[in-house]
Amino acid sequence: MAKKRVLITGAAGFLGSHLCDRFIKEGYHVIGMDNLITGDLCNIEHLFKLENFEFYHHDISKFIHISGDLDYILHFASPASPIDYLKIPIQTLKVGALGTHNCLGLAKAKKARILVASTSEVYGDPLVHPQNEEYWGNVNPVGPRGVYDEAKRFMESITMAYHTFHKVDTRIIRIFNTYGPRMRLNDGRALPAFIGQALRGEDLTVFGDGSQTRSFCYVDDLVEGIYRLLMSDYTMPVNIGNPDEISLKDFAGEILELTGHKVKIVYKPLPVDDPKQRKPDITKAKEILGWQPKVKRKEGLKITYDYFKSLSKDEWNKLPKEFIKK
Repeated sequence: MAKKRVLITGAAGFLGSHLCDRFIKEGYHVIGMDNLITGDLCNIEHLFKLENFEFYHHDISKFIHISGDLDYILHFASPASPIDYLKIPIQTLKVGALGTHNCLGLAKAKKARILVASTSEVYGDPLVHPQNEEYWGNVNPVGPRGVYDEAKRFMESITMAYHTFHKVDTRIIRIFNTYGPRMRLNDGRALPAFIGQALRGEDLTVFGDGSQTRSFCYVDDLVEGIYRLLMSDYTMPVNIGNPDEISLKDFAGEILELTGHKVKIVYKPLPVDDPKQRKPDITKAKEILGWQPKVKRKEGLKITYDYFKSLSKDEWNKLPKEFIKK
């Protein structure tokens, strides 16, 4: 019996590479695709020797061609950190709009089920807490973060249009803050920023007064939620994240305790439109998918810190001196 085939866009990125691993483990033939603008082949080089894995260096904002049958598409191509999408705003908008359009067109042509990776950023700086899937968000479309937030909101809209008009089999996941091995130390988000500063013996930079909150989900838990959603029959958006909420000030303290470094926490002005609160309501994920996170933050942080420590000091020093926290 022929193996089922799955296309994963953004395959060389943090989440995409973990998804490649999961689908290889599940016995699929995995086709990875990435233009490497933020991804890194090091994340998937262990897969190149496998006959059930192939890779295409391609920008999905351009026409996508895949020979043969295709059962599933997981669309995870997009810059995902503030440093990236503020540096390459046009590409961020294009992959959310043109890239999603191309993936949906491919799904329609191949009669494949497609799951698109949306984000908690569609909620903007939320006026509802915790955030449930019925909340429409509080997003500034012309602010600096709008290139990412609105790209993802458009992604959801065009995905639902293809579902209702063309009857394409679609799934939408809204991903909350996720962490784990293969994150980039220089991507500007709170966790790698804090760990990178600690590794170099620098003070930890917290923006605002540190009272803003995030909810961190370990990557293995997220991948399990993605897999369950893809295999489910539910077509509306689903939040996947860990509702264990913590302030960034307290989170910085946890990183200091973990690393054992004797540095200070310093405060800088809060970036424009930075969300004050972020916590998923995962009621739908629990009821529909039977999913909830299992990895405690202390356990996940230890694994992640050990990964970052294993990198060369050249990697530690790639981290920019200024950050914009997501």
